Order: sequence, then C-alpha cells, then structure tokens
Amino acid sequence: MSLSALSGPRIRSITEAGLPYETITVEKLTPLIGAEIGGADLARLSNRQMDEIHRALAENLVIFFRDQHLTQEQHLEFGRQFGELHLHPAAPHEPGHPELMIIKADENSVRANGEGWHSDVSCDEEPPMGSILYIKECPPHGGDTLFASMYAAYDALSDRMKAYLEGLTAIHSGEHVYRGMFAKEGVADKPSYPKAVHPVVRTHPMTGKKALYVNRGFTTRILGIPVDESEGILRYLYEHMENPLFQCRFRWQPNSVAFWDNRCAQHRAMWDYWPQRRYGNRVTVKGERPV
Repeated sequence: MSLSALSGPRIRSITEAGLPYETITVEKLTPLIGAEIGGADLARLSNRQMDEIHRALAENLVIFFRDQHLTQEQHLEFGRQFGELHLHPAAPHEPGHPELMIIKADENSVRANGEGWHSDVSCDEEPPMGSILYIKECPPHGGDTLFASMYAAYDALSDRMKAYLEGLTAIHSGEHVYRGMFAKEGVADKPSYPKAVHPVVRTHPMTGKKALYVNRGFTTRILGIPVDESEGILRYLYEHMENPLFQCRFRWQPNSVAFWDNRCAQHRAMWDYWPQRRYGNRVTVKGERPV
C-alpha cells in the first residue's frame, strides 16, 4: 500500500484526537501508553474501524486486542493495511511466508525473543514502523510484555540534557544480537547483519513528537564524543527510559494481539515461565529512516 493511501487515516488520527471513537472501544491501560481495543474483529474490519485503529495506535503507542482468530493470511493482510511488510534479518519464519516470524519459547529454549528492552530491528537503515504480535499459546502464569513510552522518557529529561542530545547520532548494530541467536531453531548465521546510524532523538513522522531512540538491545555507542562519555550517557538514558512511570504491562491470554509503534515505544518480553510454552507469529511493518 502506498504512503498516499495511508495519508488520509494518518491525518484524521491527529485531527480527531480527543473525540469519541465511533466503531471501536478504547480502554487505556495507563495515561501515557497502552490501550485495549474492543469491538474489532481483525479479520473483518470496516474502513472506518481501520481509520480508528490507526488513530488509537497514534494516541496510545501500543494497542491490544483479545479473542482474535486469524489465519496466517489474515494476519499478514492486517499488517499490509499499515504499509509494506518487513523481512527480519535473522529470525525463523513460517514455511512459505518469510514476512511471518515465528515467536516461540518452551522447555528446550535457553532464552526467549525480546528479553531486554529494545525497539525492533533498530539496526536497519529503515527500522520497522510497527510490530503486530499474535500469541496463540501462552503459559498460565508469566510471560507478560512491558512497553515504555519514549515520548515520556524524552519529555522528562531536563532542558540541558535535551540540548546536549540534540543532533547526536548513535550506532545500532545487529551483529552482537543475532549471531548464533537462532542456531537451535536451525537458522544458519548470515555473513553479516545490519548496522546503521540513527539520531539519538528522533521526530515521529506522524505526530511530530520527539522520542528517545537508543536502546540496550542494539545501540553500541554515540558518535562524536569520547567512548567513555558515550558509555556514561547511554547508561544514564537506559536507566532513565526504563522508569516504571513510563510503562504499561500486558498480560497475555491465548489469541491476543499486541500492535506497537517502534518509533516511539520500546518493549521487553518477560522470560519467567520456563518450562512452559509460548508460541505465536509476528508481522512487522516497514518504516522510514529516522530523523
């Protein structure tokens, strides 16, 4: 789908902020981030519902849907309503569907996807806009996912720190993250993995808001300053952005969907349910170069 095809819903999502929703219900999890959406069957959405889901994502950064029953094709098609789909540089995928990541952890796993705070594949030159995770099986207890608002993290910085960070860029690398990560799933390593330079503070292309854009998962150093200074600033920013005041927490149930905006939110999957099984698929939507 072209950007022009999406411009209408994107514009409306801003101009209608604060107005009641007509075709879905939106129950906020916290004032800053997260909302559970009701009245929507993701396999059968009207145009107006799709517009309002665009708006709900823009206003809440991550949105959740319960009791969804999607085929692989329906999951992919829902993702395509938000843009061209992204191909993960390392993760396993469903046979015949390279855009459909497999998200799995069980008694044989030594780690789970997304254990640390991160923004998905921020090492790409054009990192993903959003991720749509459909969990079909989950443990009876544990396995929650935490989400944090990078708008709120940026806004809470002092004016002096904001001025210091303005114009700085940082390296994001996938090499240390992905090499050997999926060996147990039978996925061979590639000769190299993505690496990119992005602004430390990015401006969201839809809302115009500023958000912190460094993360523990992929960011390796800030450019243009000494290495020890970079380490100190990154350590401060990581601790700052992980403040619980900026967060919401989602408790999974079978057949739940989470859709988050990687441009302004980070997330962390809790790996506290071994040896229970968690299984699902993720569709990821392409984004643009951060500015």
